[in-house]
Amino acid sequence: MFMSLRIVAAAVLAMAAPLASAHIVLEQKQAPAGSYYKGVFVVGHGCNGSATRSITVTIPDGVQGAHPQPKAGWQLDVQRARLAKPYTSHGKTVEDDVRTIRWYGGTLADQHFDEFRMLMKLPEQGGKLYFPVVQECENGKSEWTQIPADGQNPRELKSPAPALEVMPADAHAGHAH
Repeated sequence: MFMSLRIVAAAVLAMAAPLASAHIVLEQKQAPAGSYYKGVFVVGHGCNGSATRSITVTIPDGVQGAHPQPKAGWQLDVQRARLAKPYTSHGKTVEDDVRTIRWYGGTLADQHFDEFRMLMKLPEQGGKLYFPVVQECENGKSEWTQIPADGQNPRELKSPAPALEVMPADAHAGHAH
């Protein structure tokens, strides 16, 4: 009997661990530099037991042309800002670009999960990109905005921003989107 209690206790702890550390994360954590990337932000829970009412994602510098996938029952607010360094896309100079995308007006119960998606072009150079997210709920909010300092382990952060590792581009990659 003692052995079976230990097994049950270990199983309960194993199942609870992912729930206790659940954050808003990117489904795919790596992508090639210069590629078009479908960012899927997974929302695993609400705020301290209350339902999620909006998700706002800040687009990091270097990401181009981000645009959201609409969600049934949710509205979109897309904010653009002037760029310090314009770029050319499909023969046109782009001087301002999307800096935040907000899904709002829907309800995601605390005990459910969902995905919020956007398409974007990644920078040509490799490195880490962080996408700060503010999750507003019926009661309170969670700010998944912490970015690790140089050399800091991201697991030490209480509210880490979703991260994407941009890998050096493959020399044979084509232009697809």
